[in-house]
Amino acid sequence: MPSTRKILERLISGELSLEEAQDALRAASISDLDGIAALDMNRDERSGVPEVVLAESKDTDGIARIAQRMVERKGYAIITRLDRSKSDALTRELSDFKILLEGAGNHLTAVVQAEDWKFPEPKGKVGVLTAGTSDIPYAKEAEAVIRAMGIEPISFYDVGIAGIHRLVEPLRKMVEEKVSAIVVMAGMEGALPTVIASLVDAPVIGVPIPTGYGHGGEGETALAAMLQSCAPGLAVVNIGNGVGAGAMAALIARRCRSSEA
Repeated sequence: MPSTRKILERLISGELSLEEAQDALRAASISDLDGIAALDMNRDERSGVPEVVLAESKDTDGIARIAQRMVERKGYAIITRLDRSKSDALTRELSDFKILLEGAGNHLTAVVQAEDWKFPEPKGKVGVLTAGTSDIPYAKEAEAVIRAMGIEPISFYDVGIAGIHRLVEPLRKMVEEKVSAIVVMAGMEGALPTVIASLVDAPVIGVPIPTGYGHGGEGETALAAMLQSCAPGLAVVNIGNGVGAGAMAALIARRCRSSEA
């Protein structure tokens, strides 16, 4: 299926009439999948952010059919919040494709790829930090989106404030790499994004993670703490929203790159 750009190029060259181009754009933008999904195939061209499939509330057959259609049309599909049983079933059902599976336990992110598809060549860099190892599955969501948007994630895990000396090397690396933004994931009291925002001149995107104990232990305390941060330059997404944080960081990096050109 041709991209929006290809269709417009054919219109300009005279290969398509205005009516033909209009029909082609409509056909390319939405792919109806037997009533179970209306896939937004040109979302990345329109908004810069690819469509991401949330597996949590879908059955395996539906996930596999959606992924197959997206790979056939776009070359790849990103699927988040897969549990182990769904990921195993998906691997069997989509054996004709390459599947990159990352995360841990029952929180996995899959990038299903056609044999000839590769992530775009990176044209910018962003940082990804996690306070603890429990935050890594959310980081993998962010990284998949970041890579699909043509940006390279520079990632360090388990560098929370309980051992604040662990931040020295990650921050040195990110300053050297001139990252355009930093995604920082933290559960518990959610202090790490504030610390990072106080030390760097890049925008920081805080992601509250639902890890902790007792009162406020499902990410509520981390969210409230990040929203009440005294460090300017920190923005916050909703609890566990690795996809949204990754998309925002990549958009910032792309805009920075385009302004430098």
